[in-house]
Amino acid sequence: MSSTPNRAGNTTGKSRRKELVLDLPTARQMLPLVKSIVSDIITTHTALSNLAPEQERLERHRRDLVWQERQRRYQVGEEITAAERSLTTAVGELQGLGVSLVDAEAGEVDFPTRINGRNAAFSWRVGEDHLEFWHYFGEELRRPIPADWQLSSAVPSRYRNQP
Repeated sequence: MSSTPNRAGNTTGKSRRKELVLDLPTARQMLPLVKSIVSDIITTHTALSNLAPEQERLERHRRDLVWQERQRRYQVGEEITAAERSLTTAVGELQGLGVSLVDAEAGEVDFPTRINGRNAAFSWRVGEDHLEFWHYFGEELRRPIPADWQLSSAVPSRYRNQP
């Protein structure tokens, strides 16, 4: 059985799940849950960032550690393992919703959509109250959602890919 690359470049040989396309009202309804998950991701990411230097120091001096420091070395390892597991779970929750984590530090996520027949995403970052930006895939420029999309609470049909 030969594997051929699919549109995403994967060569798994398995068929890909149908691409998720979210409209603006749906993405907005999902935002409170996504905010909560992203908050957990940032908290966990920060904890991992704080634990890493301590782990490196303890590993570097592991032969010279007194009992209390050895105990802390094992504890840090367990905390890192738990945090990594929590991070994996949270990212999996986002993926299960069809949302992509763009930047764990900034807390930026993309909600997939189609605009003008092209793959695009509504974009949200921690600190933003609402879903106010969008971009085409492959572009970093986050554009404000136009007022006519805001008023109708949806991407007007002239901008969506028609089946």
